[in-house]
Amino acid sequence: MPRRRLTDRRVLITGGSSGIGRALAIEMARHGADVVLLARREERLAEVAAEVAQLGRRAVIVVGDVTDAAARRRALEAARNQLGGLDILVNNAGVSAHGRFAEADEARLRPIMEVNFFAPVELIREALPLLRGGQQPVIVNIGSVLGKRGCPHKSEYSASKFAMQGFSEALRAELAPLGIDVLTVVAGPTDTEFFQHLIEAHGDLPFQDSKPVPPERVARAIVRGLERGRREITPSFRGWLLVTGNRFFPRIIDRIMARYG
Repeated sequence: MPRRRLTDRRVLITGGSSGIGRALAIEMARHGADVVLLARREERLAEVAAEVAQLGRRAVIVVGDVTDAAARRRALEAARNQLGGLDILVNNAGVSAHGRFAEADEARLRPIMEVNFFAPVELIREALPLLRGGQQPVIVNIGSVLGKRGCPHKSEYSASKFAMQGFSEALRAELAPLGIDVLTVVAGPTDTEFFQHLIEAHGDLPFQDSKPVPPERVARAIVRGLERGRREITPSFRGWLLVTGNRFFPRIIDRIMARYG
C-alpha cells in the first residue's frame, strides 16, 4: 500500500455513533477528512457530526442498520451527492454474544454473521464503483485478534472475524490491479459500549480483567496505518502478544484457552 494523506479525503464509516467509529471520525476530521456516518442512533450520530463540524470538516449522518440494503445505498448516495465521491470505506459496525456454543442455536449465530460479515462484504461490493473513482482508495476492515485466534464462549464472533480476515486477504489481491487497497485492523479489547450490547450473555467473559485500549488510541493507530501504507495493524500490545503467541506456540495457547472452556 502507498503512503497517503487524509486531507480532503472522503470517508464512509459504519457504526459511527460510538466507540472506534466515533473516535475514528473525529481523528480523521483532525487530519482534514470529511465523513459520512452510518449507524442506528440518530442523536448520537448528530453529536459526532457536531464534533466533526467544530474541527472545520463536513459530516453527513445516515440513520440505519448496516444489514439493511436501503441504508447502505443511502450512505453511498450521501458520499456521492454530498461529498462528491468516496476514498475510504471503513467497515466498523459489529456485534457479538457470549456463551458456550452447545447452549445456543442459529438465532445467535446468524445476526452476528449478518452484521460482522455479510453486511460489510455487500457494502464493499456496492461501494466499488465509487471507490474506483476515488483518490488512493482504500477499504478498512475492523477485524479482531479473535479473527486470528478463536476464544471459548465467543465461537460465533470468532468465526465472523476469521471470515472477514480471510476475505480481506483475498480481496486485497483481487483489488490490487484496480488500485484499491485493503487495511485490516486486528483490534483487541477496546473500551467501548460493545459489551453492553451483546445479543446474548451467559457466564463470565474470559480475560475480563484485562485492561481495554481506549478507542482514541485505536483510531490514531488506524490513521497512522493509512498514512504509512500498512496492510494490517494490531493496535493492542496484548492483542499482538496473543496473535504472536498463537503463531509460534499454539499448543501453549490451546492449554490457556482450555482453562476457560
